[in-house]
Amino acid sequence: MALKYFLLIMTLLTFVAFGWDKRLARKGKPRLAESVLLMLTFLGGTFGALIGMTFFRHKYAKKTFILKLVLVVAVQLALIFLLKEHLTDQR
Repeated sequence: MALKYFLLIMTLLTFVAFGWDKRLARKGKPRLAESVLLMLTFLGGTFGALIGMTFFRHKYAKKTFILKLVLVVAVQLALIFLLKEHLTDQR
């Protein structure tokens, strides 16, 4: 149950971070580092990142960011698979 709340919070936090970064970009102010956005995504904010990118039309044109995001999601999926395999092997 705690995992669900953690993922919900990370999703919301990541969504807000993408919106905030877009706002800073429009105002020409110093922005959040891509590493911050990617770390929030990795730590459970994947859906927030994808929704934020779509809703705010942010980071779509930056191919290097898209590639890094895909890599983060691939690592997440690999970790989930490994954890699932490890947890089911112990039974």
